[in-house]
Amino acid sequence: MQFLNFHTHKSAKRPDVLDIVNQYPNEFDESVAFYSIGIHPWYIVKERIEADLEIINQKMTAENCLALGECGLDKRTEVPFELQVAVFERQLLLAEKHQKPVVVHCVAAFQEVIALKKRLGITVPMIIHGFSKNEQVAKQLLDNGFYLSFGKHLIRNPHLETIFKSIPNNRFFLETDTVDESIAIVYAIAAKYKNSTVDELQQLLASNYKTVFNK
Repeated sequence: MQFLNFHTHKSAKRPDVLDIVNQYPNEFDESVAFYSIGIHPWYIVKERIEADLEIINQKMTAENCLALGECGLDKRTEVPFELQVAVFERQLLLAEKHQKPVVVHCVAAFQEVIALKKRLGITVPMIIHGFSKNEQVAKQLLDNGFYLSFGKHLIRNPHLETIFKSIPNNRFFLETDTVDESIAIVYAIAAKYKNSTVDELQQLLASNYKTVFNK
């Protein structure tokens, strides 16, 4: 592995890239090499929650299931927030049961995500994917043990440079999520912002991967 793509919806199928591909329980693709699996807050279907959670529970026992998610809380979707919280809680408990990290989707609900982590006593790493907020939010998340993953906003929002520079080297990942740009492009921008080389960044993220994923 030269490049780790922490969160993507489509594998690059390149030998130098380890893609962690997002999977949904009701659309599971057995051909995916490495994946995370979870119920996204946008796609909670009340009648399917129990079945979806059971699929997640089963799939998380596989060695190539690296994480739970993406899952989380989103105040800008029409799914009732109380239902989102209930489904997120149950998924966090599954992550704890299987001792696998969590890929977190969070929109306008950072305080609630932090509070849930504390209340449930979650010990597995929790990583906020697609981070794009300010230094104050970043600091609060870091102080509460979260990791941050950067992708499309790093490419498209130059104002994120200052925030990204302030993130400790052992607390971040890089991703493509749904963008067309390759993970190599994200690494190149991240290396520039960190005043580093792509090679150095590859070693750094390989180390973070070993720490978080116990590899």
